[in-house]
Amino acid sequence: MSAGPTEPRLLIPGLRRFYDFVEPLTWPLIRAGCGWLFIVHGWGKWTRGMEGQAQVLARSGWDYGPSLSVVLFALEFVGGICLLLGLMTRFWAAALAVEMGVLTFYQYWGNGFSWLRQGYEFTLLWGIVCLAIALRGGREYSLDRALGREL
Repeated sequence: MSAGPTEPRLLIPGLRRFYDFVEPLTWPLIRAGCGWLFIVHGWGKWTRGMEGQAQVLARSGWDYGPSLSVVLFALEFVGGICLLLGLMTRFWAAALAVEMGVLTFYQYWGNGFSWLRQGYEFTLLWGIVCLAIALRGGREYSLDRALGREL
């Protein structure tokens, strides 16, 4: 993060060493935080059981039975773990971005923006974060980088 011609000068120049040290950690932090969010949501589906989750989905207008619950559990729980670890990052992030897009525009759009009113705020935010991760990939501190392969 050295100050080049396009970088603004720091108001407190003494912070330069700190920022240079932590900058490589920012992307893994975003990726891990996003992964953790999906792990927790996926785990909630598991603890309700696939039948219980299917009932929750049916009340929301998604009456596809337990099979959709299994798909969403795998997508969120396994995908979340893979995002956190940076494994097949682009694939899982893209899949989760699609899920969040469907939820945003099909499920929550008509309720307005505010998440407090079951609006699309939450799903739009996490869909955009997943899209950014899908476009950028695992980057530093990811299993993709360690394996030397990514989509």
